[in-house]
Amino acid sequence: MTDDARRFRALFISDVHLGTRGCQAERLLDFLRQHDADTIYLVGDIIDGWALRSSWYWPQPHNDVVQKMLRKGRNGARIVYVPGNHDEFLRGYYGTHFGGIEVKETAIHHAANGRRFLVVHGDVFDIVVTQARWLALLGDKAYEFALIGNRIFNAMRRRFGAPYWSLSQWAKLKVKNAVNFIGAFEQALATEAKRQRADGVICGHIHYATMHDRFGLHYINCGDWVESCTAVAEREDGTFEIIDWTQRQGAVVALRAQAA
Repeated sequence: MTDDARRFRALFISDVHLGTRGCQAERLLDFLRQHDADTIYLVGDIIDGWALRSSWYWPQPHNDVVQKMLRKGRNGARIVYVPGNHDEFLRGYYGTHFGGIEVKETAIHHAANGRRFLVVHGDVFDIVVTQARWLALLGDKAYEFALIGNRIFNAMRRRFGAPYWSLSQWAKLKVKNAVNFIGAFEQALATEAKRQRADGVICGHIHYATMHDRFGLHYINCGDWVESCTAVAEREDGTFEIIDWTQRQGAVVALRAQAA
């Protein structure tokens, strides 16, 4: 960590997908060098076991991310790993520690202002993942092909000085069924958080970073490190923000004065 690194009370990172060609490990490593926290939550799909089973891909930057996270743990940060569907191989290790990293099914984060947040990846509330695994796997492959096309398209845009454009983010916002899915997913997570008497929920899974309180509590999604390159941070006063690292300088794209 550099001397001028930003320090937070907590950081939340999800959907890194180490082990895939779409993972932007270099940007995540740059982010980790410039940010630190007392507690770091890894909110699922950090390592992509699905991809690694079909084709091994593990370049040095992916290993560097793992080593950087372990180093943060050795330096005093509490690191909590909540596995998702792509790193479900860790679900048999709930309650154990790996190099100082706690593996938990879910977690309750106590914010500085006293509010309780359920921390969960979110895949168990996705009917496609839970009821039609074959369709989820097929969709995962389609997503990989879309990312390849998107990288080629954005390489051309960079030549003309145009900013990064995300095909999947555009599709999620424009296609009616995708919008309906996101709304249903968010509502299901909010309902579970209420059932557990939490004041909010922090999740990942759908690769769409956002914060709102439409369902009577605070819903926060971390986004991903495949396209959006976003993380969620809690300040010392209990406020939350989404940090966008797509341009490597880390623009804060969302900030709420108080967690609802």
